Amino acid sequence: MFGKFFAKKPAALTGAPVIRRLKTYSAQTGYVYQYYYEGHRPSASARGTEFVFHISADAKKWHDTSVLLSDGAIGAWEAAHHRTLAANERYAIAKMALFQAFDERAQPSQVKDDVHVQPADVEAILETLGLA
Repeated sequence: MFGKFFAKKPAALTGAPVIRRLKTYSAQTGYVYQYYYEGHRPSASARGTEFVFHISADAKKWHDTSVLLSDGAIGAWEAAHHRTLAANERYAIAKMALFQAFDERAQPSQVKDDVHVQPADVEAILETLGLA
C-alpha cells in the first residue's frame, strides 16, 4: 500500500523542442504511426538514457513508449570506433530504433512495450546513417 508513496519518481524529461512537431512513419507492417518526441532522461531501470515518444497508430489512442539506450550499448561502439557519440547521434539511434520497432512489431499494441537498444543495433543503425 505504501509502495506508491515511497516509489522513486522518474526524472523530468529534457531536450524536447519548445513546440512539439507531429511526425509520421509508415511502417512495413502497413500501419502509419504518428508520434511526438517528448524528451529524454536518465534511465530509471538501467544505466543509460531513456528517450520518450508519444505515439498513436489511429490518431485516437495515444501512449508513451520509451527507447532505452544503455551506456553499455553505446560504450561498446565508442570503444570499437575510438570516439564519443554526440547527443544528436544518440537521439538518432533512439529514433531509428523506434522505427525498427514500428517495422518489426506486428500490432500497434506491441509498440507500447519499451524498446531496448542492443550493441548490435547501435552498430547497424550508425552504419545505415553513415556514421560508423
